[in-house]
Amino acid sequence: MDSNKYLEDISEIKNMMSRSSRFISLSGLSGVLAGGYALVGAFLAHQVLSDYSRGMLAEEAMRTDVSVVQRLFLIAIGVMCCAIVSGIVLTMRKSKKSGEKMWDVSSKRLVFNFLVPLFTGGAFCLVLIQYKIAWLVAPATLIFYGLACINASKYTLGDVRYMGIAFVILGLINTQFIGYGLYFWALGFGWFHIFYGALMYFKYDRK
Repeated sequence: MDSNKYLEDISEIKNMMSRSSRFISLSGLSGVLAGGYALVGAFLAHQVLSDYSRGMLAEEAMRTDVSVVQRLFLIAIGVMCCAIVSGIVLTMRKSKKSGEKMWDVSSKRLVFNFLVPLFTGGAFCLVLIQYKIAWLVAPATLIFYGLACINASKYTLGDVRYMGIAFVILGLINTQFIGYGLYFWALGFGWFHIFYGALMYFKYDRK
């Protein structure tokens, strides 16, 4: 009996240490919504490119008309803002429900480790656009986003690491299919987010 109680105490201590070092209030539902926003954004981007290019590949249209890049940029900003707002609201709700603080040491570490690769990738993509190498923007965003997820995963749910790896692999595959970046972008930011968001929702949020 004493031995079993001792093991249970050790297990409880380990769980408490894990919870204190990881931000576990991420909402899986926010990932599903982010994927939905991304699919809507991909559809709008496809319409912009279709209206302009008349059969031209997406990256060719981006190279030949700055206004296309600007319109796509606005769509991307809109998708990102919707995803961020939804993520904050749902995470706050989950944190309140579980009685945990949303903004503590672990969440600060999570945000910092996520944003460093993400902003690095964003700056790199701007350089690609500056030098008219737009065909690498889509795979670069997938790869750097995946690296951001992998880097931040040690401070949150472990499933985020596997999603990040999937993004990196998808981005590398995209480099071999130049001209179809929008489809890879929709697959990654759309369907991958929906899949992993739903997985985390049923695995953690419904407990």
